[in-house]
Amino acid sequence: MKETTKIEEMGRRTGSGLKKLVRVHKSSAKHWVGDGFHVRSVFGYNDLGRELSPFLLLDYAAPTEFPPGSQRRGVGAHPHRGFETVTVVYQGELEHRDSTGAGGKIGPGDVQWMTAAGGIVHEEFHASEFTRTGGTLEMVQLWVNLPAKHKRAKAGYQTLLNAQIPGMALSNYAGHVRVIAGEFNGQTGPARTFTPVNVWDARLNAARSAELPVPDGHTTAFLVLRGRVLVNGEEEAVEGDLPIFARGGDRIGIEAKTDATLLVLTGEPIAEPVVGYGPFVMNSRAEIEQAYEDFQHGRMGQSLD
Repeated sequence: MKETTKIEEMGRRTGSGLKKLVRVHKSSAKHWVGDGFHVRSVFGYNDLGRELSPFLLLDYAAPTEFPPGSQRRGVGAHPHRGFETVTVVYQGELEHRDSTGAGGKIGPGDVQWMTAAGGIVHEEFHASEFTRTGGTLEMVQLWVNLPAKHKRAKAGYQTLLNAQIPGMALSNYAGHVRVIAGEFNGQTGPARTFTPVNVWDARLNAARSAELPVPDGHTTAFLVLRGRVLVNGEEEAVEGDLPIFARGGDRIGIEAKTDATLLVLTGEPIAEPVVGYGPFVMNSRAEIEQAYEDFQHGRMGQSLD
């Protein structure tokens, strides 16, 4: 019998009301991904990612100053299968290239939504001009799971520029929300998704409070990128913290003790096994082994060379 997680146990639909705060999760110490991303691992698919379906992994590269250089910093060509990666840039510039032929540059406020699905090979580096001049890089990368029926779908890529992402002010001068994916108070984000998810970039003003409407039954959490907030009037969260909520309820309460930046995530859970290893997340060990074999035999798209 499948073990019931605390979030699932508390996740029965309860109708209207605040979602119960389950806990405030602390992210890891910083470590390097490649030579270009100094990140905190907030959660991964072998720990909280099993509870926070459909979200598998979340890394936060807090503001890091890079000196001018001549060699690009980042991560070279590597494969993925079975999920989507979402990269949100807050400061700095990145360049992307992948085996579908897609690529481009994203800067402050822009988002890269890559669907690995049946298999993709890609690379991510600091943009050429950013490398030359140096500067501050701040970004988040989120992995979103795909249902089994879509894990072998065609790979794809969406560039979501800042100008394409709608935003709206919160009431009582509490702040502002940009809708990257899903819907917020009538505004719909530009990202195309396989299952219902919300990804919101929220900026809250100090000494103001907001209740954010979130779907009853959805997995719900938010990452604090900057500032200090009080969650549901109960517990404070600071940079790198991830408040996690029960699935029942249709809103969360946030009081900004300082100006704060949050990445708010909600999603319809995918009730399927999660089996991940390295850059692949599938439903069984056999599918992981097949993914490695396909990559080794060049069956994940054309080479980047």
